Order: sequence, then structure tokens, then C-alpha cells
Amino acid sequence: MKKDDLRSNCPINYALEYLGDKWTLLVIRDLVFEGKKFYKEFLISKEGIATNILSDRLKRLENLGIIESKVYEKQRTQKVYSMTEKGLDLIPILVEIILWSSKHKDGLNVSPEFLEKLEKNKTEIINSITANVGSKIHSASQ
Repeated sequence: MKKDDLRSNCPINYALEYLGDKWTLLVIRDLVFEGKKFYKEFLISKEGIATNILSDRLKRLENLGIIESKVYEKQRTQKVYSMTEKGLDLIPILVEIILWSSKHKDGLNVSPEFLEKLEKNKTEIINSITANVGSKIHSASQ
């Protein structure tokens, strides 16, 4: 199977082919919820991603159009990473993963207040997160 071939045309398979390893979703998590945008920032995540894996996932996400990189104007040897519109469409999925995980595992690093807000008005919270991350798309290279 070539790297770009799908095993089937199932929509769940499609998502898993491109997002199905833990590192990919953790990079997206760091962009969305942690506000990380530089390579070195991703490296210091508590899960301890290796440099070769991080480089691969950033390239892969960029090739898929989920993130984009631009030269950082203040230090031209660095890239600044941000979500694309396609990437922002993953935010509701991340929120659902947070809810599912919190339902089935106690003691995770998510505040009860955030979970309560999601229970009361999930759509509003998702829209707020999306707007916040989306506004960073336009200011990422500054």
C-alpha cells in the first residue's frame, strides 16, 4: 500500500489513516489548547516526542493542509506553525475526545469548570475555541 492510498473509503478509516497515531493528535492539541507554534515548544510537551517524529508529524500535517508554517519574521531561521481552516474543523472532534476521556477516566488534567461549561453549551465553547485559534492564524507570522 502506498503512503497516500486508503485501505477503504470508510470515513472513519480516512480520519485514522491521517490522524490515527497519538503524536499527530498531540501536536494538534498543543496548537489548539496550549497555543504552541514553534518547533521547540512542541518538543517540551510532557509526552516527550522525539525530534524525528515531531518533524515527520509537522510535515505530514502540513502536507495534509491541517497546519501551515511560515517563516517567523523576528527570527527568520524559525518557522511558526498555525492551524488552517481544515485544521480548525478538528476542534469539535478534540472536544468530544476530551469529554469521552473525562467520562471514562478520573483524574485527567481537565478542569471540572471546563467540563461543566461543555455540558451546558458545547457549541458555544467550540465556537469560542475555534474563533480564538482562528484569530491566531492571521497573526502567526507577526
